[in-house]
Amino acid sequence: MNHQEIRKKFLDFFKKKGHKFVPSSSLIPEDQSVLFTSAGMQQFKKYYLDSDSPYGNRTASIQKCIRTTDIDEVGDESHLTFFEMLGNFSFRFPKGDSSYFKEEAIKFGYELMVNEFGIPLKKIKISVFRGDPKNNVPEDRESLEIWTSLGIPEDKIFFGSIEDNFWGPTGGEGPCGPTTEIIVGGIEVWNIVFNEYYCDKEKHLVPLERKGVDTGMGLERLAMVMQGKRSVFETDLFSPLITELRGRNLYDYEANGRSERIVADHLKAGAFVVSDGIAPSNIGRGYILRRLIRKIMRHSKKLNLSEDFLQRSAETIINIYKGQYPDLEKSKDKILTVFNEEFDKFKKVLTKEIPKIEKDLEELKNKGQKMIPGHYVFGAQQSSGITLDIMEDIAREKNMEIDIKGFQEEEKKHKEVSKISQEKKFKK
Repeated sequence: MNHQEIRKKFLDFFKKKGHKFVPSSSLIPEDQSVLFTSAGMQQFKKYYLDSDSPYGNRTASIQKCIRTTDIDEVGDESHLTFFEMLGNFSFRFPKGDSSYFKEEAIKFGYELMVNEFGIPLKKIKISVFRGDPKNNVPEDRESLEIWTSLGIPEDKIFFGSIEDNFWGPTGGEGPCGPTTEIIVGGIEVWNIVFNEYYCDKEKHLVPLERKGVDTGMGLERLAMVMQGKRSVFETDLFSPLITELRGRNLYDYEANGRSERIVADHLKAGAFVVSDGIAPSNIGRGYILRRLIRKIMRHSKKLNLSEDFLQRSAETIINIYKGQYPDLEKSKDKILTVFNEEFDKFKKVLTKEIPKIEKDLEELKNKGQKMIPGHYVFGAQQSSGITLDIMEDIAREKNMEIDIKGFQEEEKKHKEVSKISQEKKFKK
């Protein structure tokens, strides 16, 4: 089942269940306490509170997401910065006559995964919330009983802590609640959240008057399961791009797997971020984009990619997604312009400064030193513009660590000196 067939089956199922399909919102969220849209529920957040939904009480969506927390983890078999989240949502429980809560949400999950997608029961495990006395949140016995009534044996159901089975809020405050997860072959595929609480800025949980359902299922992970792949990068959401990267280049795929995956993920994330109106800068969303592009540059050099790889990669990404996101195709020229301009700005650092740093670190390592001094990292940042995350990337490859405390002390000293210098300047 290809990704387009998975999308269609998901949406057809929930349309039959009375849900209105709502297109993906922008990666730039209304909630300014977060940099990017990172979950399907964000565009519906207010409907769990005081606002009435213009879409009715049942909606479904396929939401494009960026998660900045995973940038430094990308390179393994499963972490991504850009992904799509399939979700179904219910608002206004118990007031809305078409809304639903735990029983129907869990039955939808079971029916779609087992009956529609045909995933064998023997491959499915379930997690539910074990409760948290400290926050006065009880154990979720109701979900356990619903799953067992559907034929899931108790030895396939386990309890998770508040770290694992309690979701939210997105941003500084908002709706949140216990979750039950559908796990297939060891991979968490679908997270069903019961928004029963409001978490305020002081992290106090207050029961919500209007309970709701918020679910999230990563399209890439579901595709991995449905297509029988070992990695999200082997699914048809990535394989055309990986094939394009390899097509005209003779790098060792196995030895350079991490770099290949970083380039593929960051190209995709960067293209979508630019398409939604973000430009590289040194702050906020623009800084995240700059980080993505500069890591693409560094790892494309390690792969010795041909000069036209940006053009070819952009076309491949657009071909994968143009049926779902036509704005991406309209933004092709802007995407290439932003990437090429950023490449030009960073070229000198990439070709001259980074090789010098790599040589320095090898010398340190040969002397038996595995900790990179904080003053060295700070100095590289000041003199060459090599940011901490790039240094961390280099350190990881060398099996070394950065003295973060030392780096922060150098940074603090620099700020103090700058402040004194400014004060003297104004006194004159």
